[in-house]
Amino acid sequence: MSQNLSRRAALGTFGAAGLASVTACGAGQGRQTPQNLVGKELVKAADVPVGGGKIIGEHKIFVVQPSEGVFKAFSSVCTHQGCGVTAPRDGKVSCPCHGSEFDAATGEVLKPPAKAKLREYPVEVKNGAVVVV
Repeated sequence: MSQNLSRRAALGTFGAAGLASVTACGAGQGRQTPQNLVGKELVKAADVPVGGGKIIGEHKIFVVQPSEGVFKAFSSVCTHQGCGVTAPRDGKVSCPCHGSEFDAATGEVLKPPAKAKLREYPVEVKNGAVVVV
């Protein structure tokens, strides 16, 4: 019986640790930019219209230019259940799976069921391209 208790205790410990990591990931905040994205050229700045945006599918990111010369990049993966969001339109992106909507310039939730904002990636324009920093 002591083996069963030890196994249960271990599973409880690992289960709690797993839940904590899932919760942290779901929040989408406070995480560092993945190293494989740092320095990546996402899109030419000229290809992102003012007030609009563009999805970069291979990196699951979208880039927007909410005002002239200001570029932002966000995960294009809905924080509700991981579906891909639509291209930015009329200042928002939508999840076709369950109807969540997000502000395209801030990543904030506009319409549930998603509760967490989209993850933002730091970017800057280098040599005419939007690059993750």
